[in-house]
Amino acid sequence: PDHWDVIEGQGSLFHPAYAGVALGLLHGSQPDAIILCHAAGRTHVDGYPDYPLPELAECIELNLCLARRTNRDARCAGISVNTAALVPEARTPHLRAIEDRFGLPCFDPLATGADALVAHIATDFV
Repeated sequence: PDHWDVIEGQGSLFHPAYAGVALGLLHGSQPDAIILCHAAGRTHVDGYPDYPLPELAECIELNLCLARRTNRDARCAGISVNTAALVPEARTPHLRAIEDRFGLPCFDPLATGADALVAHIATDFV
């Protein structure tokens, strides 16, 4: 109860080559919280141009649906977005739009840090 275990995902439930690994980690870790990771501007699964990326809402929904098979209380704690493909002026508006849409901290861990996520977890997940 006094710590968090951070488990890095490997791929995506939507990735044709890594979905099985991602599902195994999701079920095995029985997470209390998940953080969705996305890359701004990406339109398809990396290396698979015939596999378009689903909308963020669908990604959150499927991840939570499957996470709740082993932890019924699993919640999405935030959304991490790699904004490297955006011009710097577009980063903040892009992150803010996602944050407003989902009501969750949205951040680029390299460009903006994850302070908002840490604060959210510290107050809403205790």
